[in-house]
Amino acid sequence: MSFDVGAFLLQSVPFARTVGVEFDKVEDGYAACRLPDRSELHNHVAGPHAGALFTLAESASGAAMLSALGDQLSRAVPLTKSATVTYHKFAQGEIRAEARLQTPAAEIIAQLDAGKRPEFPVTVTLTNADGLTVSEVTVVWTLKAS
Repeated sequence: MSFDVGAFLLQSVPFARTVGVEFDKVEDGYAACRLPDRSELHNHVAGPHAGALFTLAESASGAAMLSALGDQLSRAVPLTKSATVTYHKFAQGEIRAEARLQTPAAEIIAQLDAGKRPEFPVTVTLTNADGLTVSEVTVVWTLKAS
């Protein structure tokens, strides 16, 4: 990717910037980011609110997707189609997200080239400071021809 995907995403999606998502690594089909522990993002039990966790996961998924498909932005708009969230443990403290594109970019581009509107999943694992999985999220993206 020839541009800073994390910076692009934070500029394009002000809410992710407002929540405080920080990108650590973005490469072909992969993104790692984190949500620092901030009291204004807490829920009633002093952990990050589910909305903040989802924002972290969705941001990570978007960065993973853009790192592989950002060169398609001139002809398609990426949109979230659906998301599934599973909570495993109480989240507390700084939370890290790792996202991975599950469909090869070439396959997605071939569908777009064929005039189809591709749909493809990006899986995200959220972990706490101890490395324990607190949540898993699957975001299904689509590319709508522009």
